[in-house]
Amino acid sequence: MSASGHSRTDAQRGLTRKIAQRLLEALPGLWEVLLGAPLWGVMMAVSALGALYLRNGAETSHLSSILVLFFLGGLVSWPFALLLGRFGAIGRGRETRFAAFFLCLTLCTIATTAVLFALDYRIFYARWHAPFGTATWAYQFTFTSASAIYQFVVMGIRLYLPLGFAALAATSLWLTCRMPKQQR
Repeated sequence: MSASGHSRTDAQRGLTRKIAQRLLEALPGLWEVLLGAPLWGVMMAVSALGALYLRNGAETSHLSSILVLFFLGGLVSWPFALLLGRFGAIGRGRETRFAAFFLCLTLCTIATTAVLFALDYRIFYARWHAPFGTATWAYQFTFTSASAIYQFVVMGIRLYLPLGFAALAATSLWLTCRMPKQQR
């Protein structure tokens, strides 16, 4: 192997070590996860409730299902959002830390809730799908899930407004202030 092949491999190993070290530094504490996840879930459920109340007085036959979905979306997304936000925020300025937390909380919360919605959607339609593991089943699973995620993005995201946006901004600011610039 040539000398450039060895140096490229060494550079890749060094980069991998740096990323692994940064991930270890970004790991949230147990209490941050155990306390933050349910609190974030409650904030997302309250956001959905507030939006439904403003829209139609929260008169829907699926209110409890919607609230559970948004609570679980927030609950499950919190550890991932916190890890990724901290990963992007380590050693950065205040504005960059805020942006990292804001972006990660937004994307992780919406993605997790959309996937949970898609799984629920899939469970409903499973009785009409082909047997598990077949090519037809894979096709049906893929397109049913994609349709559900699209439906959530189109109709579900507005349930994060206006309260979810305020909670997102306040939580991102709080996380930014808790994390010192020079954590490295």
